[in-house]
Amino acid sequence: MFEKIVNIFSVLRQYEIISYSIIIFAAILFIILERKFPYNKDQKILREGFFNDLALYTIAQSYILGIIIFTFIIKTIDNSTGLSRFHLFAEVPIWIQLIFFTITHDLYIYWMHRLQHNNKYLWRLHEAHHSPKKVDWLSGSRSHAFEILINQTVEFLPIVLLGSPPEVIAYKGVISAVWGMYIHSNLNINNGVLQKIINGPEMHRIHHTTGKGRNRNFATKFAIWDWIFRTAFVPDEKANEYGLKTFFPNNFFRQFIFAFRSFKK
Repeated sequence: MFEKIVNIFSVLRQYEIISYSIIIFAAILFIILERKFPYNKDQKILREGFFNDLALYTIAQSYILGIIIFTFIIKTIDNSTGLSRFHLFAEVPIWIQLIFFTITHDLYIYWMHRLQHNNKYLWRLHEAHHSPKKVDWLSGSRSHAFEILINQTVEFLPIVLLGSPPEVIAYKGVISAVWGMYIHSNLNINNGVLQKIINGPEMHRIHHTTGKGRNRNFATKFAIWDWIFRTAFVPDEKANEYGLKTFFPNNFFRQFIFAFRSFKK
């Protein structure tokens, strides 16, 4: 079983260059588009917390958590269950697998996200994600390590246990990364009728405001969940004030520890 995990990493490395290239290209594209078609026109590229989000959350934390999730958590669960040896999805076309895993994980994220906003313990892990006072293509990467551990384990564990080819993990990772950049981007986009199905910045930026919208628009990729479960909120006015109304530290390490502060009346 250990050899299987090693093989997954070996194959994944073959797709790393392509995956990272797509993500870097998408980041550059969003930066350019944000300058050309800004949602909030006064927003700077090098906003407050930019390097904190880029160097520590996007690069360092993502790399370390990727090792922990695949080498320890998923490996341990796979060794205990042995489900991957049945290769249940091995013959399923990759494009069908990507659609299946994207939709099912997105439905999970909707309910998990909604629960985080309604549970004081889970909110402690999620509030870091809402702390940026300026929302752009990069701000979505600011998430507490424990939140990432939970959500990405749920995202990639079924792919491994069902015996999918390792490239499905790489492709799914690219979809999540690029889509995450898109919905947080400072882009003035109107999806029209597609807004009922596909999530975009016009709905998700409302979710990051300090007002009523913060507890609405929980979907990430598919806005249809918000419309089905009646949590959609699309006001006439644009979002302007983002972040938290309460104190939140601006240092990566303090932000990690801050989630475990005591509850006070």
